Amino acid sequence: MSVSLDLHAPLAVLGHDVQVPLASGEKVGYAALDYAASAPALQRVWDDVAAYAPYYGSVHRGAGYLSQLSTDLFEQSRRTVAEFLDLREGDQVVFTRATTDSLNLLATAVPAGTRVFAFETEHHASLLPWAHAGLEVGYLRAPRSRAEAVAALEAALAAAPEGPKLLCVTGASNVTGELWPVAELTATAHRYGARVVLDAAQLAPHHRVSVRELDVDWIAFSGHKLYAPFGAGVLAGRSDWLDAAEPYLAGGGATRTVAREQDGSVAVQWHTGPARHEAGSPNVIGAYAIASACRALTEAGFDVLEARERRLVERLTAGLAEIPQVKVLNLFGEGSARVGVLSFVVRGWNSSHFSAALSAEYGIGVRDGLFCAHPLVRTLLGDEEVAPSECGAPEPSLPGERSLNAIRVSFGAGTPDEHVERFLTAVRELVTDGAAWNYRNEGGRCVADSRRGN
Repeated sequence: MSVSLDLHAPLAVLGHDVQVPLASGEKVGYAALDYAASAPALQRVWDDVAAYAPYYGSVHRGAGYLSQLSTDLFEQSRRTVAEFLDLREGDQVVFTRATTDSLNLLATAVPAGTRVFAFETEHHASLLPWAHAGLEVGYLRAPRSRAEAVAALEAALAAAPEGPKLLCVTGASNVTGELWPVAELTATAHRYGARVVLDAAQLAPHHRVSVRELDVDWIAFSGHKLYAPFGAGVLAGRSDWLDAAEPYLAGGGATRTVAREQDGSVAVQWHTGPARHEAGSPNVIGAYAIASACRALTEAGFDVLEARERRLVERLTAGLAEIPQVKVLNLFGEGSARVGVLSFVVRGWNSSHFSAALSAEYGIGVRDGLFCAHPLVRTLLGDEEVAPSECGAPEPSLPGERSLNAIRVSFGAGTPDEHVERFLTAVRELVTDGAAWNYRNEGGRCVADSRRGN
């Protein structure tokens, strides 16, 4: 299937022609602007999976033709991902369920006594697994520039005691979309003998990522953000810590041999390599979908995809800048380079109410909340207060905390220009004229109730 290289054309995705109902009863084409949560599947990926589905069989388990074909497909998918990430000789690709699963897996493989460093700006998936695994964590305050991030890491590493160290850092923020100085942070970490794992969940779908060039030790990402459904993810990188660790799951596929001892116990020899952490029947369709997405994005050309996305980001930021009531959230300042992810608040509006109106009155899907990055969003919102709403403000997550939330709009390779333009028009109209409908709280959701004036 050919992939369009037209600079102005989005890649074909499922759902591009879906019609959704508005509060008025009319239907309109759905504007999916929540890519940062889950991107729509590329049509190419769906077609590849559909072509393989009749040949689906058990992986690493059978002598039959379909089992052999599925095994070959699964292992070829591993090689495709390795090429997509530009891995080094000796690096390995482990298929997981998602970025969260990948980072939790790595947390169980980190040697005892390792001190982990993470900025408080991380997504919970890269902020929380380390302490959960019993590791000592040094949380670094939110930097307000890329240079400050590098300096803060260097200071923390210089003051750290001897012993193994690991930095976990995002490539692109899931809240602001801002690009982090991964190469500079990695170089700093390596000077102090620390290893680096890159959370590329928001970076890999938007930018070419070379593990070799960035020199990170591991990388993690999710298929469902890379235009590939079916619940698979990737942890890729150095093999030593992974091969030395206890298997992430105990079970079939991870074992080389299992024998009953004379004393009644069971002796196990575990595999090394990816199989060590892939116990159970693997998600071959999920792995193949990721590989298909990797091929599609590579063939489309990241230079082309990045140029088109930069144009849409510039249009979005310029359009929002014209609306005084809108405050865009930035960590590194206005004009900082970002992928197609942007969060904001509208003064005088509750973000949940505003997001509901975008959906009910314009057919636009965005996200509101704290985006599984609570410390970062609280830092970015500062003294901003959640406006009252007929839907009710969100409850604080902890006693004594202020009620906060924001709106996130996100897009990617499958987003038409029209969706960005419709979003900007909707924001202007809601700010200027207000919502056309009354809203109520229904099971924690803000939903349209009745047209105003009726």
